[in-house]
Amino acid sequence: MEKVQEKPVADAILDEIADYVMHKEILSEEAFKTAHYVLIDTLGCGILALNYPECTKLMGPIVPGTMVPNGTRVPGTSYVLDPVQGAFNIGAMIRWLDYNDTWLAAEWGHPSDNLGGILAVADYVSRERIQKGQEPVTVREVLEMMIKAHEIQGILALENSLNRVGLDHVLYVKVATAAVVTKMLGGSKQEIINALSHAWIDNSSLRTYRHAPNTGSRKSWAAGDATSRGVRLAMMAVKGEMGYETPLSAPGWGFQDVLFNKQELVLPQPLNSYVMENVLFKVSFPAEFHAQTAAEAAVDLYPQVKGRLDEIDKITITTHESAIRIIDKQGPLYNPADRDHCIQYITAVGLIKGTITAEDYEDWAAADPMIDRLREKMVLTENEAYTKDYLDPDKRSIANAVQVHFHDGTVTDKVEYEYPLGHRFRRDEAMPALREKYVNNLATQYSKKQLQEIEKVSYDYKKLSTMKVNEFMELFVPTSV
Repeated sequence: MEKVQEKPVADAILDEIADYVMHKEILSEEAFKTAHYVLIDTLGCGILALNYPECTKLMGPIVPGTMVPNGTRVPGTSYVLDPVQGAFNIGAMIRWLDYNDTWLAAEWGHPSDNLGGILAVADYVSRERIQKGQEPVTVREVLEMMIKAHEIQGILALENSLNRVGLDHVLYVKVATAAVVTKMLGGSKQEIINALSHAWIDNSSLRTYRHAPNTGSRKSWAAGDATSRGVRLAMMAVKGEMGYETPLSAPGWGFQDVLFNKQELVLPQPLNSYVMENVLFKVSFPAEFHAQTAAEAAVDLYPQVKGRLDEIDKITITTHESAIRIIDKQGPLYNPADRDHCIQYITAVGLIKGTITAEDYEDWAAADPMIDRLREKMVLTENEAYTKDYLDPDKRSIANAVQVHFHDGTVTDKVEYEYPLGHRFRRDEAMPALREKYVNNLATQYSKKQLQEIEKVSYDYKKLSTMKVNEFMELFVPTSV
């Protein structure tokens, strides 16, 4: 008798994520208020990136001159694009300078990368609704979807390390974007599951473009690519494209067996608002986050080493295991993407200049021979307590300490920071600096008058959260356009 093949039970993770997106009410005001600052900070990072031709050359429609009816506006530009290409544009500019928020766990990533897809779809849906005489999306809804995308990406990252199997973290961006955007497009729980199944089946890019000998600029647009793909899969799902029950667990053919060393993917805690509440802001320095506290320490040490750089014998950096694994680099650094992921380069610039800016990674800045001279004098050592606290869910520290030793036997202070300025434990200290960062970033593209108009809305949480998304996006269209 022929055996009847039974329909498999759907992977539990897909069901849990879809149920969370569809039904979970976010009650944490801390999460919403943090999301408010994530929104404006992330947009500011994207606006700053428009000053870099290597970023802007990738932006705009795929076919030059294309304008899409009811399309997505790209902040700081005149582009009106379909939501998939709009998500790529917004996502690429957000991530270009490595300056938006960060999440550190077994997997690393930048949950605000999902804003590329969320904003693109929110603007598109708003304009479609207006044409039909319906109410557009509010910014409050965008903040809610940001909280949920942060949560999906971040909770997946807690114990499921893609980097350990050579895959890039942007897979979690694609998964999170696909889930929340399907709901924004009016999708059902089943359609969210369908979109999620395709996101996992798509797989992820290799991490090789983040590491020697292949470090390059793809790391700056990879998240834009992922969030836009999430939008594409969501749009297919709401049109009725079928999904698959076991993209993760299918024996021999699923993600876990093929690409995850036969490990089971887990959601180690219920999905709520934990990630947004604990997310890390990059406040002062456009640099890979594991080096943020080293950068802070180096800048603090600048007055003690200024004028004595030629007298330096050794520089000790005490750090945690993840920093050694990701951003400990010796030898030549070939491009900005290589340099902003090198703890020695970042520390050297801080000691030499007393500040660190995006320009410091450009070829002309890297030509300063003192940078490599100091890099050669650096010794990295792991402090196991730092590594333990890095993984502690109640601390989530990213500790580094820097000390400079001179030829005459004298030493500087040993400057240690357990928590960077953007950490939850330093939120009150960070907020004024985040506003200053936002204004400075926007001032590179907008007139004083337009900047003031944007600021009027940006800091008023109540006013901003009730604002219609299409009107919010129009604030960022340059007045000269």
